[in-house]
Amino acid sequence: MGIILAIIIFSFIVFFHELGHFLLAKKNGVDVQEFAIGMGPALYSREYKGTRYAVRIFPIGGFCAMGEDDEVTDSPGNFNNKSVWARISVIAAGPIFNFILAFIVAAILTIMVGYDLPEAGEVEEGFPAAEAGIQAGDTIVRLDGKRIHFFRDISAYNQFHNGEKVEVTYRHDGKDTTVTLQPKKDEELGYYRLGISSAGNTDANVLTALQYGAYEVKFQIDIMIESLKMLVTGQIGLNQLSGPVGIVDVVDSTYKESKSYGGFIVLAQLLNIAILLSANLGVMNLLPLPALDGGRLVFLFVEAIRRKRIPPEKEGYVHLVGITLLMVLMVFAMYNDIRRIFF
Repeated sequence: MGIILAIIIFSFIVFFHELGHFLLAKKNGVDVQEFAIGMGPALYSREYKGTRYAVRIFPIGGFCAMGEDDEVTDSPGNFNNKSVWARISVIAAGPIFNFILAFIVAAILTIMVGYDLPEAGEVEEGFPAAEAGIQAGDTIVRLDGKRIHFFRDISAYNQFHNGEKVEVTYRHDGKDTTVTLQPKKDEELGYYRLGISSAGNTDANVLTALQYGAYEVKFQIDIMIESLKMLVTGQIGLNQLSGPVGIVDVVDSTYKESKSYGGFIVLAQLLNIAILLSANLGVMNLLPLPALDGGRLVFLFVEAIRRKRIPPEKEGYVHLVGITLLMVLMVFAMYNDIRRIFF
């Protein structure tokens, strides 16, 4: 069952991404040859108003074929005949729709389970927070000058800056105080902590669900960016990369672990995974790498600045190299997933 749920979640996220490209292409009068979910041979295919709509056998992706790699023709609907800003809007729409989907799901989840304000529920003696005067009920406002909205921000900071000093701004009785704390290692748990526990979740209404839904997307984007920084700087090894097999395993494990608590908990956990995956897909696709949406946007912005298109054949070579490297990376990630799961 977990595998089926993983396929449904991943397929819908990809569908929403491609839907962004499709809708903006139609809005800008771009000819769309095919809008497909899945890869491989078609299970279902139908043509309507010049576009073929298809569901393909392997639910591992999808595409919106707009002829962006084709040569310029005399057709007014040719992608490459459109203005550079129209083309930018079409390419950028995919990742933006991922963020929109993450926001919608996050707002729904916030209505369901509430949100975790960065409020101290308990301050443990012998840890830096208590020694600095932070008390139960105080709100952590900033970490190293960065405004935070969730208690999870504190945990995430400790994860990415394990053992580092941190400037903490907290609010007590309406007054903000800033202190510098040196996290203390919890010998039992094996990692550094400030000594603050969460006060739990706060119920949400529609307005706060929308507000904290947006904060949730921002939180996921920040986590992804920090993870990428650690990957680039070597703090995270390539052997920790995960791909589709890893995603399926996470969804399957989450389902098995939460199903005993009832359908509500299963749904909440799966929605949380959907937020993470959709936001991460949006970030990954905006990276300025060949073959990704971000790589295409680089060429389009260069064209907008120089007012002259880079020769399509040269751009095509760059994207071909990018696709090759991405395929190698996907195979490597799949190998990591299989090694972790089965060995």
